[in-house]
Amino acid sequence: MTSEPATRSVPSDRRDVDAAAAGTDVLVTVRGGTLRGRRADGLTVLRGVRYATADRFAAPVPERQWSGIRDAREHGAVSPQPPARATTAGGWCEVGVQSEDCLNLTVVTPAADRAARPVLVWLHGGSYRSGAGSWDRYRTDRLAREGDVVVVSVNYRLGALGYLRAPGVSPGNLGLLDQIEALRWVRDNAADLGGDPANVTVVGQSSGAHSVACLLGVEQARPLFRRVVLQSPPLGLGLAGDAAARRVADRFLARLGRDPRRASLTEIVAAQQLAERDVAGRSRFGLAPAYQPVAGVSPLPDVAGWRAAWRAGAPGLEVVLGTTHREIAYFLAGGPISRRVPLVGRAVENGAIRLGTRSVFTRPTLRFGRQLAQAGAQVFAYRIDGPAPTSPYHACHCSDLPLLFGDEADWARAPMLAGQTWAEVAARGGPLRAAWLSFATGGAQALTEWGWAPYGGRGGRIQRFG
Repeated sequence: MTSEPATRSVPSDRRDVDAAAAGTDVLVTVRGGTLRGRRADGLTVLRGVRYATADRFAAPVPERQWSGIRDAREHGAVSPQPPARATTAGGWCEVGVQSEDCLNLTVVTPAADRAARPVLVWLHGGSYRSGAGSWDRYRTDRLAREGDVVVVSVNYRLGALGYLRAPGVSPGNLGLLDQIEALRWVRDNAADLGGDPANVTVVGQSSGAHSVACLLGVEQARPLFRRVVLQSPPLGLGLAGDAAARRVADRFLARLGRDPRRASLTEIVAAQQLAERDVAGRSRFGLAPAYQPVAGVSPLPDVAGWRAAWRAGAPGLEVVLGTTHREIAYFLAGGPISRRVPLVGRAVENGAIRLGTRSVFTRPTLRFGRQLAQAGAQVFAYRIDGPAPTSPYHACHCSDLPLLFGDEADWARAPMLAGQTWAEVAARGGPLRAAWLSFATGGAQALTEWGWAPYGGRGGRIQRFG
């Protein structure tokens, strides 16, 4: 851990203060020691729970036991990252306190009573460069309450601090190692939190779903979960190779111009952004993250080994995967072409959205599902079509998130929800939440009883959500 103090790039949302003030204190004892959380509205919430520590560019070390009582009533730090962009389809969101001491998680449970409930572990997206499981917009109260499940949201290292592959400086894939360490913490502590360590479902979206796909081919990770949900995994981008990782590292080191082990966080993030711009033209549709998991770098095998590993681990695995109808609209809709030439430009834009969605998301995701099914996994596929289009985004990337997480205040400024009331969004999300919760509780059998058909072999029915 570096000694540099945490920095707050954006003030905390006032709801954090309100949440800390509401309810009553509660003590929860886990394997490492005792935590002080909050009990309110039928839920026990623990925030900022450290699962590991790590020096800069080093592997995570599991958190040791402690004496006394640790405060777990406020969110922990998030990985250092660039400022949030206010112009995206998802709207502005908080960032919060940034620090390299960011390996922490949030636990929401109906009760820490050893009732052996299903456990959901949430891995956020953000192109491996931004985001946090502790963000308010990812609040999991509805899921925990509606499904009587334990939900754990993970913060892990991002960008250059999590995925720089520069021999002699950083080994790469540190963010993946963080995720594995978080899953080990869940296994070791789930029972004390009211969960069942033998019934863990990992849910990821975007780069979080890409992470889940990576972990399916990591031998040490596979025993840590029973089921997975992959929401909009950009599998068409593949895994980074050594040459691409070396090119990014060279640009990062050149832009930084000093020893990255001694540079400030401000310098690290600035150099990260400049290097991203330097290599952006080489990425597919401009979407491939500059910093991402690299094949052949621990804990990830090379591509052939990764494929062999997830095939070997497929029997007994239960999988739900899918995409939204217009994923790429999140990045392209309402862009300069359609604004300047409304009719022709909109047609060109929609064509690019269809092509990018098929090639980066839909086809590779369904292909992965078929391959998993052929290897012995039980697989189900879905697509989110969204409501009648009242904005240019219409069922774009990330449009599934407000159906599952957060509340009206968290998503009030999201352009992709234009024309919908929060009551409509919440109602649309009901079937999706119910499906995920049923899957976490009863697995493939529960979805089959709901009328879902398995996806595999030469194909299968795709469950549609409006």
